[in-house]
Amino acid sequence: MMIERNVIHKLEKELSEPEILILLGPRQVGKTTLLKELEGFSRKKGYKTVFFDLEQPQVLANFNRSDSEIVKMIGESGDIVFIDEFQYVRNISKIFKAIFDSKKKVKIVCSGSSSLEIHRHLKESLAGRRFLYRIYPLEYAEIKRSAAGFELEEYLRFGGMPGLTHTASPERKQQILNELLGSYILKDVKSLVKEENIRAFNHLLYLLAEKQGSTISVHSLSAEVGLSSKAINRYLDILEETYVNYRVYSYSQNLGNELKKSCKTYLYDLGVRNMLLKDFSAIKTRADKGVIFETFVFLKLQSGLSPNMEIKFWRTRDGGEVDFIVLKDRKPIPIEVKSSLSTPEIPSGLKRFLTRYPSVQSAYIINERINQDTHYENCRIHFINFENFSEDFRI
Repeated sequence: MMIERNVIHKLEKELSEPEILILLGPRQVGKTTLLKELEGFSRKKGYKTVFFDLEQPQVLANFNRSDSEIVKMIGESGDIVFIDEFQYVRNISKIFKAIFDSKKKVKIVCSGSSSLEIHRHLKESLAGRRFLYRIYPLEYAEIKRSAAGFELEEYLRFGGMPGLTHTASPERKQQILNELLGSYILKDVKSLVKEENIRAFNHLLYLLAEKQGSTISVHSLSAEVGLSSKAINRYLDILEETYVNYRVYSYSQNLGNELKKSCKTYLYDLGVRNMLLKDFSAIKTRADKGVIFETFVFLKLQSGLSPNMEIKFWRTRDGGEVDFIVLKDRKPIPIEVKSSLSTPEIPSGLKRFLTRYPSVQSAYIINERINQDTHYENCRIHFINFENFSEDFRI
């Protein structure tokens, strides 16, 4: 099944820009497919292209030479050079920098599964020379447009990893997710985590899945996993830099009893979380149904962030809470998620937030059924159901 990604047209426009175009994201989220689609688009436009798949040993062998030889090879390969899994090449950031600074008329488009080291080198060596896109698993709306009858229930259970779209079998989907998790541990994590700590790292992943959407304490995680707080923080960094887990911090303007330094986390895919928990049961029967819908909303928000936006949450010591606060140009936009809502009732936590922040003009309540607008004090409240939210939500 061919699924058109929402990001593809933005990437096509980037092909005419001089900067190195880099697609980063977790393994198997569709980066290679996007590169091949962009290569096909480029050829139709008349460009000479070449594609290097560095997961193929015979192709990677071409890069087993001096930096200057690689620069010459890439610079003379074509108008647009596509490099898949560029992180396998030693000194790749320096090589890209040399090609860009040489003013050769070649556009580089590449993909990689990010790591702490790669991320650092990209920032240091390619500042002002690269344009970076994060690639996420498929969104529900992307699959639904291409697969007649695809239901939200299936997405909430199995997530949006592209490899799952080729099978209808729940057992097969679970097997694919299990293999994907194993691949991540073996390829991306093993070089970053001490061998004796792999089991503890796996336990940390499980705890993050279990505690998803709740505030976490590094001290508590340290005690449960059996590692130092320093190690836990390092592993949380690794998970974030490989785009597998996201930390969301509390929003506070020092008003009263707001939580100021709290954090909650979300894994990058619903199916991966369910695989870690080993629970693919029907969503309506799940004790964590609310967390699942909350994660669904978070992942949609995360994939749509622009550089002037940030996601936080709001909570007070006496129980006031709003699931997400999206900051756009530093102005807060509250978003509450209600998996079970039969009437357009404004949650008490949202009311408390709007009372404390009376300048807020728009707020959203994402829910299962209701689509309508209302007002609370000076704020316009938008009720949007999950289907419509997935399809065309924009802040």
